[in-house]
Amino acid sequence: MTKPSKLLLLLLIFATPIAFGATKSSQKVEAPAAGAYKPKSPQINRAELDALLAKPDQLLIIDLRRPDEVSSIGGFPVYLSIQADQLEKSLDFIPKDRAIVTVSNHAGRSGKSADLLASKGYKVAGYVGAQYYEAEGGKLTKIAIPAPKIKTAEKPNH
Repeated sequence: MTKPSKLLLLLLIFATPIAFGATKSSQKVEAPAAGAYKPKSPQINRAELDALLAKPDQLLIIDLRRPDEVSSIGGFPVYLSIQADQLEKSLDFIPKDRAIVTVSNHAGRSGKSADLLASKGYKVAGYVGAQYYEAEGGKLTKIAIPAPKIKTAEKPNH
């Protein structure tokens, strides 16, 4: 194989994933496929969540996303961060005297988690997808991750 042919082949190999990734990210988010988990808890919209947020002393928002998801997409000003796979292990830390709203990006994890909490006796107001909330005009808080501190070499004292 000649050098230009190899170069062209490498270019095609690396360009193809980028091209497909670009078209996929510009598409609208689709509803889950048939047979996907359907939560029993109610999915709440922006207006319903805003009404609950107006009474912060009666509400607990549990954000089930990873920290990188919250920082890149945004979240709510005050929330309890428990990743979805740790929720059942964290039940002792969740108060039962407040209405609970679970949050994930597109409401998949939050729907399942809302049902889990409801089955354990928690007062679940519903679940929401942060990106759906934002698409409906809701404002998410974006928190920048601080840059790591660079250690400077200390000068010896003589």
